[in-house]
Amino acid sequence: MSPRSHFLSIVPLAWALLLLCSCAGTHTDFDEKAWREKVMSANVEDLYAPNHDGDAFFNPWMPMERKGFLTFLRWRFSPGKTYTEEEKAYLPRVIPEPATRIREAKDSDFIFWVGHGTFFMRLGGTYWITDPMFSDRALLPKRRTPPGISMDEIHSIVGDERLHVLISHNHYDHLDRRSIEALPANSHFFVPLGLKDFVLGLGHSHVLEMNWWQSLDLPKNIELVCLPMQHWSRRIGQGFNTTLWASFLIAAPNVTIYFDGDGGYHIGYREIGRRFPGIDYALIPTTAYHPRWFMHYAHMNIDETLDAFQDLGASFFIPTQWGTFELGDEPAGYPRLDLERTIAERKLNADRFLILDIGGLHLIH
Repeated sequence: MSPRSHFLSIVPLAWALLLLCSCAGTHTDFDEKAWREKVMSANVEDLYAPNHDGDAFFNPWMPMERKGFLTFLRWRFSPGKTYTEEEKAYLPRVIPEPATRIREAKDSDFIFWVGHGTFFMRLGGTYWITDPMFSDRALLPKRRTPPGISMDEIHSIVGDERLHVLISHNHYDHLDRRSIEALPANSHFFVPLGLKDFVLGLGHSHVLEMNWWQSLDLPKNIELVCLPMQHWSRRIGQGFNTTLWASFLIAAPNVTIYFDGDGGYHIGYREIGRRFPGIDYALIPTTAYHPRWFMHYAHMNIDETLDAFQDLGASFFIPTQWGTFELGDEPAGYPRLDLERTIAERKLNADRFLILDIGGLHLIH
């Protein structure tokens, strides 16, 4: 390479570094009021509009503004919020003897938090697992707490019964190759559009793709509904938004569970609450919301999770995704402390918030 060519090749990088240096010491303001007005101005009808433009999936009520790589670097190199030593050190407990406690529940339905977005559940006599993630890393981020139960223990509990698997989207902390490969061979997967071939390629043969608002009648009088979620998708080998993202509703005879895989606050929560009244448990993500200027579209802050819970009209809130990985600026355990403070500040009924530790088991009565 000639000296001139070499100089020209580094000019873009030099400008990028100059830009980063110029903004690294600045604080990026975020207008919460303007953002909420934008969210609430969306049309409910657009929740039912086509979500694929021929090339990629999108959120028709409020398409995502794509951020370039420089915006990502700006986040990574800019100073963030300051956290106390307690906030940086806090993590959930890991409760021992999960299999023993589950077996002692006998035939009772239950919700068991494995960690992050992974819940192992028995509902209406059927076994379910959400976004199974048992690996030590989500591509790069390392676990801060271990899974609350091992895969071998899940095999021993499920036995010959079929395990129903919900996948919300293709990000590495929700769609983990090794965890999927380790699930029982007869597991039945329910995935958003575009992910069937990926799961089939990992050795599973019972895979059904679903689009938003599609419902299925399953054995034992259980209904499964695929619902909108405001997010996006990408991973190595799968381009930007070439696969869909989704939340799910499981309506069993005695309990209804709403599983919100990951996403930002949107008008769909009110519509879901209107269409499906009587939700018992809402499993809502609480992670990766700092810095707010960068994360607001795809992740809810704590106030928004509480608004989503109210919109859904659910009886109980179970926070998900805190305490396992650090995916935003905030420490892994921080969302729980933030949630508890906000519940107190808003004078909400604390009994409606079930904040589980890793390996926490909630029996459904």
